Amino acid sequence: MNIRKITLCATLLASVSSIPAFAHTSFVNPTAEQESTIVAALQVPHGCEGGLATTEVRMVLPEGFISAKPQPKAGWDLEIIQGDYQKAYKNHGADVKSGPVEIRWKGGDLPDAFYDTFNVQGKISGIAANTNLSFKVTQLCGDKATAIWDQIAENGQDPHSLDNPAPTIKVLAKQNNGGEHDHDHGAANHMADTVKAGDLELSGAAAKAMLPGQPVGGGFVTIKNNGSSDDRLVSVETPAAGRAEIHEMAVVKDVMKMRKLDDGIVIPAGKTIELTPGGLHFMFFNVKKPFAEGDKVPVTLTFEKAGKVDVVIEVGSAKGADQMHNHN
Repeated sequence: MNIRKITLCATLLASVSSIPAFAHTSFVNPTAEQESTIVAALQVPHGCEGGLATTEVRMVLPEGFISAKPQPKAGWDLEIIQGDYQKAYKNHGADVKSGPVEIRWKGGDLPDAFYDTFNVQGKISGIAANTNLSFKVTQLCGDKATAIWDQIAENGQDPHSLDNPAPTIKVLAKQNNGGEHDHDHGAANHMADTVKAGDLELSGAAAKAMLPGQPVGGGFVTIKNNGSSDDRLVSVETPAAGRAEIHEMAVVKDVMKMRKLDDGIVIPAGKTIELTPGGLHFMFFNVKKPFAEGDKVPVTLTFEKAGKVDVVIEVGSAKGADQMHNHN
């Protein structure tokens, strides 16, 4: 095994002792089809016993949930623990024998009075229909308490009879979708129209659908500067969110850092800048209504020279947006 650490803030946690907890973690999406790529959205509804704030969430991925990609959370460190699978799986025509086996969100602060979701995208592969995939979860609260959700129902046992049941996703029989692939190529066809402002061309404004209750979303766009002088994107606004910011994610020595770009983004003369998942992007905070597939989100971008430019972000599927920028 090895650990890849993605740093969104620098806090590390001490070891913890275990005491009983008092309610259940669960998934927003409790069912999924065989051989499908999904976003498993873990709900953490409260802190540990005694009202202590959650500072770390660990999720052990079950066999058959492969090629996982966790969603970073602002204010939390992210560790991805790699390991070998018990067998080889097919994914996009290739054999996959290893990958992430545990995800840890660390160094955060989720008060007992609030809940949040911790999201992992992955493919369900080689699992029989009507099987419950169990994700063992440990919830840590500083150095004083833990809540461990690792009990698995057996032989028809009712999960509600367990004191600390592991959250599960029930695998349903795969439906006949007319030969569609397990991911949404169709989302790439829902790109916004090109908008011109001075020497700039803006195209492909897009976002992926958000999960129920998710307060933070992202957005992407391609900006081409046809002029002979540089311009700068200085701000982003939308009535759909309480606050919008320009962010960057960059990997340095296997450590990924996300930060707000207070100085905006330079758009060099004769160049094209792409805002994409895992790189430059917009962050929308306190979203009033979670973005749903098919939504059109109005956004105003302000440039030093081109001024204010209105674009419409088109929302694709939750599992398809990453594909929009990764498929050529």
